[in-house]
Amino acid sequence: MSERTGLAAEAEELDAADPLAAVRGEFVLDDVTYLDGNSLGALPAHVPGRVEDVVRRQWGELRIRSWDESGWWTAPERIGDRIAPLVGAAAGQVVVGDSTSVNVFKALVAAVRMAQEDGAAGAAGADGRGSGGSGGGSGAGAVRDEILVDATTFPTDGYIADSAARLTGCTLRPVLPAEVPSALADRGDRTAAVLLNHVDYRTGRLHDLPALTAAVHAAGAYAVWDLCHSAGALPVGLDEHGVDLAVGCTYKYLNGGPGSPAYLYVRRGLQHRFDSPLPGWNSHAEPFGMRPDYAPAAGAVRGRVGTPDILSLLALEAALDVWDGAGVSVAAVRAKSLALTDFFLRCVGAYVPEGRAESLTPAAHAERGSQVALRCDGAGDVMKRLIERGVVGDYRPPDVLRFGFTPLYVGFADVERAARVLAETLTG
Repeated sequence: MSERTGLAAEAEELDAADPLAAVRGEFVLDDVTYLDGNSLGALPAHVPGRVEDVVRRQWGELRIRSWDESGWWTAPERIGDRIAPLVGAAAGQVVVGDSTSVNVFKALVAAVRMAQEDGAAGAAGADGRGSGGSGGGSGAGAVRDEILVDATTFPTDGYIADSAARLTGCTLRPVLPAEVPSALADRGDRTAAVLLNHVDYRTGRLHDLPALTAAVHAAGAYAVWDLCHSAGALPVGLDEHGVDLAVGCTYKYLNGGPGSPAYLYVRRGLQHRFDSPLPGWNSHAEPFGMRPDYAPAAGAVRGRVGTPDILSLLALEAALDVWDGAGVSVAAVRAKSLALTDFFLRCVGAYVPEGRAESLTPAAHAERGSQVALRCDGAGDVMKRLIERGVVGDYRPPDVLRFGFTPLYVGFADVERAARVLAETLTG
C-alpha cells in the first residue's frame, strides 16, 4: 500500500470514529473542501428558515411589537449568555453587538480609565487596582500612561489601540506577546492596559492567556484579549483565568454569518466601573427615559451603544443552536481540532516535496490554534489554483497560505484531500 493510499484509508477510519461527524449534516456544504472557517464559517442549514421567520412574521406582521413580544430588546444579553460558556464565562458578563473593532475601542479605553482611576486612588491610599480589581497594586501615585499592544496583531486592533492611546493621553508600545512579561517588568508601573490576541491570525500560534493575564495583573494593569481566532475552536477560560475584558467576532468558528455582530466580555467584578467611551441610549439605566444626562445601566448592558442589528443578531442566535447537540462541547471541538491539524501536517509532510512549503504554525499543541499556516513561493497564485480545484483556504501577503479547520464540519478526508491537491498544485 502506498503512503498516499494509506493516509486516505486512515482518513476514512478517523471519520468513521469521529464523535462530531454527525454535526457536519447540520451545515450547508457541497463538494468543496472548505478550510476557510477562520475567515467565514459555513451556513448552518436551519438558519435561513429562522431568518425568514424574523423577516416575514416578526418584522412583517408584528412589526414594532417584536421588540417586546419577540424578545428583540433583550437579544444582546440573551445571545451573550449563549456565547458565554463557549469562552468560559458565567452568564451576565457577555453582551453582543457592534463590530469587533468598536468593542476593542470600548474595552481598551475603559481599561485605561480604570487603571488611571486606580492610580488616583492609590495616591489617596486606596488599593492599587481599585474596588473592582484582582491583581497587583500599582503603587501610590503611579502614572498609568502606557498601552502595550501585540506587535503582530491584526492591523485594526493596532489602529484602534493607537487611537485609544491618543484619546487617553497614553503612549502606545507594540511588543511581541512573548516579550510582554519582560516589558512589564521594565515599565509595568506605567502600563495601564495590554491588548493581546489569543491566536495569531497569520500563523495560528496560540498565546498563553493564563500566564500573560497573570503577568498583566501582577503589574497592576488590565488585560484585554481579542478572541476572534479562538472562540468556538478551543477553550478560553475567561472567568477561570481572571481576564478583565475580552472581545471577539462571531462569523468565524461561531458561524454567525458575514458581518454578524461581535461580543464584549466585562468581568463581573469590573462591571460597576466599566466606563464606556461610547455611551448610548441602549446602555442607559433608563433607555426610554430620554434624559439629557447619562446614567449607565448595571451589568454587562453597559457595553451596549445603539439599536442592535436585529436581522444579523438573530441569525447568529440561530447559528448557535448547533452547539446544543449531543457531544458538541468546547472540549470535544478542541480534541478534534488538534487531531485535524496534526493529520494535515502529517499529510503535507508526506505529500509535499521537501522545501516547497514550510509550516509557520507551532507543532506543540499548547501553542497551536485551529489553523495551519504554510509559507511557500507564489502563495497567492497557489491559493488561486487550489480554489479552482475545490480546496478553499486563504492567502496573506507576501507568502502565507492559511488553512482553517472548523471541527464542526471539517472531516479527515477533507484534510487528506487538501494536502494532496496542494502537493499536486506545487509540483504540477
